[in-house]
Amino acid sequence: MGRDGKVVRMSHQSPATHRPLTTALAEAAAMAGHAPSVHNSQPWRWRVLPDALELRVVRDPRLAATDPEGELITLSCGVALHHARLALAAEGWAATVRRLPDPAEADLLARLTDPQPAGADPDAMRMVQCMQVRHTDRRPVSDEPVPGDALNAIASAAGGEGGRLEILDRDQVLQLAAAASHAATVEAEDSRLREELEYWTSRAGGTGLTPEVLPEQPAQTTVPGRDFGRPGTLPVGPGHDQSASYAVLYGDEDEPVDWLRAGEALSAAWLVATRLGVSVVPLSGVVEVPATRQTLRQALAGLGHPYLVLRLGVADPAHTGPPHTPRLPREQVVDTSAVAGDAA
Repeated sequence: MGRDGKVVRMSHQSPATHRPLTTALAEAAAMAGHAPSVHNSQPWRWRVLPDALELRVVRDPRLAATDPEGELITLSCGVALHHARLALAAEGWAATVRRLPDPAEADLLARLTDPQPAGADPDAMRMVQCMQVRHTDRRPVSDEPVPGDALNAIASAAGGEGGRLEILDRDQVLQLAAAASHAATVEAEDSRLREELEYWTSRAGGTGLTPEVLPEQPAQTTVPGRDFGRPGTLPVGPGHDQSASYAVLYGDEDEPVDWLRAGEALSAAWLVATRLGVSVVPLSGVVEVPATRQTLRQALAGLGHPYLVLRLGVADPAHTGPPHTPRLPREQVVDTSAVAGDAA
């Protein structure tokens, strides 16, 4: 389905007979542009080679306060990497993924190499359709709880990519709410963070968060969402999040490759949630503040390192979906100069 709700038909033909490899690589990189990212910064750049696709991170100084170690932008790039992998599989190509392949190039996060023709993957094709309709709706969800089997499927999808998703119980949610509230207070007192939010919520280009996707007033929620410092134009309504579920995406280690893999796990979980009709809202504030991230780790009984909190809920049927956030033009994120004349 495309952004207008129409189903996008994808060919089942062998890729060798209808689309050159370089074109398929370029198309996969372009499809990855649908991925969500911190403040919709889209911090990825792709380079198409004759037989490979490279992913590099863009370290924007206007995220230095929000994400000083570059962990959230690495996670964001991991989401885009998983999107690209699925797009290739949907087109009938199987590639080897090499993460952080060159220690001398810290910004080179991944290389998709040795692509081989394979049968088009129907599951991947469905996920590509989900990429195009997925969005973030920060409004309260309905009073209908997320079914247990849906929560299990979402967690299983994250686990399939090496991540772990812990669905929090009521006591853990209250701990999360207190930590998120404290993190919000800490960040509200940081002038650099306020300046960054001002930048990312006042963009007129292809990045940032437009007023149409931000609530017109703070929603009534147990776990506070981010205060973006300005109201949007998205009507909130009278709902609450009492029927929402909250989950923590976490893993064993805390190195750059682990954040990259966490992004791949987030992509897998979010796309399955989209297919099942479950709304997902990422909450990163509590992991941005070291003290509250540690509190969150304690809520997990010290089992791992938290990467992100997710609110999961059934969207309120009275709400029409908010518009999609803007996207950078393809030519700004996909470099095909090495295969000029081959890639579309």
